[in-house]
Parts: sequence; structure tokens; C-alpha cells
Amino acid sequence: MTLDIIIAGGGRVGFETAILLGDRGHDITVIEPDASRCDDIADEYVATIIRGDASDPDILRQADVDGSDVIAGLTGLPGLNLAICMEASELNPEIRTVARIDSRDQEGYGQFVDETVFPEGAGARTAANEIEGSDVRTLADVTGTLDIMEIRVEEGAPAAGKDLRSVRFPAGTLVISDDDGERVARPETTLTPGKRYVIAVEPNVADEVMNLLRG
Repeated sequence: MTLDIIIAGGGRVGFETAILLGDRGHDITVIEPDASRCDDIADEYVATIIRGDASDPDILRQADVDGSDVIAGLTGLPGLNLAICMEASELNPEIRTVARIDSRDQEGYGQFVDETVFPEGAGARTAANEIEGSDVRTLADVTGTLDIMEIRVEEGAPAAGKDLRSVRFPAGTLVISDDDGERVARPETTLTPGKRYVIAVEPNVADEVMNLLRG
């Protein structure tokens, strides 16, 4: 499903997250006050760029907060991220909110937003996964660069409905569990659409694995 996503903050985390989500086919709008950062993002052709302060309600309206599915406050200031998400919720009560924090002590922010992310520990890929929703979850912050993800197989994806011995996963991929999470995956394990599987992937092949399972 294609999502309309607003990312507040075009720094390293926001920029990398926008690229990942754009590559996954979502419609991205980035709000960033710094002109040079706006130019850098524009050069990647991955997002609509709005130069301005995302805590300004008029800027949020310009970004079409009313018609967006998700807003992610990914600036380097957790308090600002929280304020942006809360403002967006006032303007669009149906919008999903994700706020970047910079300390595990700030996880209490979760009572005000739908998700918090700690990208210093887990990277932009985890931020992207949280923004997309619960179909992909990563444990990257406890496994270094190796991603261990729970992925739901999409109907119509290249690997959907096939057993593992029939799918040519790239080297650096290991399917760990079957669809009920009670057995280690075997060659005859079928990748059933709508079911979830725990998979370990090396970062350089993660996008290829996502394409096989989610299309």
C-alpha cells in the first residue's frame, strides 16, 4: 500500500529515511528549514520539498497534513518532534505519528505519539519501518548491522505462495521461522500471503529480500 508521508527534518536521519521510503514506492514530503539541505534532497528526486518550520501549522497545511497517512518528526530535537506530531494530530486526528528520540529515557513520549524511534541505535531503516507501520519490525539495534525482521508476505509478491526451496533468496539471507513462529523454517516451508516470517538479512541485500516478499 502506498502511503502519503510527511517527514519533518531533512538531516541525515530524515534524508536517509526519505530515500528508503521513496524507494519503497511511498509519496514523501520533506519539511526542512535549511536551504542547502533542501537542495540536497531535491537532487535525489525522492520527495516533495517544503522549506520551512514544521512546527508552523501553516507549513503543515501546505504539506497537506489533512490528506497524509503518517507524519514523522525526525529532527535532532526530540521536543520539537513531539510538538510537530501533536500539532499534526490536532489538524488530522487520523494521522499516524512517529517521533525521533535521542535517549531511551524519552520513550515516555510514546503516550503522546503512535511510535518513537531511536535511530542512533538502529539506523534509518528502522525509522522507515516504523513509519510504514507494523508489517516489518527490525531488531537492528541489538544485532549491529544485521537486520532481523518480521515481514508479512504480500499477495502478488514474487515469493508469495512458494516454498523456500523454490525461492532464490540472495546470499546473506536466512529465513528463521515458519508462519506461526513455533518452528524453524524448512525447505518445504511455504511463504503464505498475509502470514509473517522472521528473516535475518545483511544490509546490502535487505531491499532485494523486501522486493521478493512484498513486491
